[in-house]
Amino acid sequence: MRVVVIGGGTMGIGIGHRFAAHGGFVELVDVDLATAEAAVAKIGATLDSAETRGKIASAADAKDRIVAIGSIDEATHHPDAAIEAVIENVDLKRTILQSAERLEPTVLGSNTSSLSIDSLAEGLQQPTRFVGLHFFNPVWAIPLIEVIKGEATSSDTLASVTEIVEFLDMEQAVINDAPGFATSRLGVLVGLEAIRMVEQGVASPADIDRAMSLGYRHPMGPLMLGDLVGLDVRLGIAKHLATVYGERFEPPELLKTMVAEGKLGKKSGMGFYDWSSGSAVPIEEP
Repeated sequence: MRVVVIGGGTMGIGIGHRFAAHGGFVELVDVDLATAEAAVAKIGATLDSAETRGKIASAADAKDRIVAIGSIDEATHHPDAAIEAVIENVDLKRTILQSAERLEPTVLGSNTSSLSIDSLAEGLQQPTRFVGLHFFNPVWAIPLIEVIKGEATSSDTLASVTEIVEFLDMEQAVINDAPGFATSRLGVLVGLEAIRMVEQGVASPADIDRAMSLGYRHPMGPLMLGDLVGLDVRLGIAKHLATVYGERFEPPELLKTMVAEGKLGKKSGMGFYDWSSGSAVPIEEP
């Protein structure tokens, strides 16, 4: 299976890793060749780590199946999938998707976590091939793809997506296009309420997370998850959903303040937890 992944950030790296680890051939595209090569090097490091942990047989073989590309126009035509994985900006995504469509992929996908698939499809020549493919971070560890079906998405495209999901040894949840889909809409709402609880002094972040992890068997609490996703990402999605669903998605002042202060979670070293040591250390106040 051949895939073109556009965007060498956290999600693009994760998607590239998952395809290569399962025998797929990956062309990773970014704004220029040097940036794409840096992203491929990061994928190589994650593959090396996976081999060390016994998750894959050979990192070297997987790395041989990944190529860095400096422009969408240089990518191979007719891939099984072309997946856009850039920041949540409608105009940027539309521009990239229209360029990727010229590769004539069997499936044209967007890794958006909240933007309307029908909106992103505007300007596409063949929207029947377009679908939302929402992967979760870290992609190599979370076996779910939220598949978002647009009004124009064809049954043939959904069948091809099923083949991709099976190839990646993952599962899918098929969702009709609606702002926030299912996972972001529910996950962000829980996360925002948890932040309000911290803001109101109800409990510490660690105790709120412990309550949800042990009481409801969530793999991790909503505040630690927010730190891993990125509090700036959480804020952006909340603002978008608030324009659609109203005040229940209005971001708490604490979240706005933390983002303004650069406390973005794990990627900045500080959020609701102290990540400076590489792992989450509870702190009394965010």
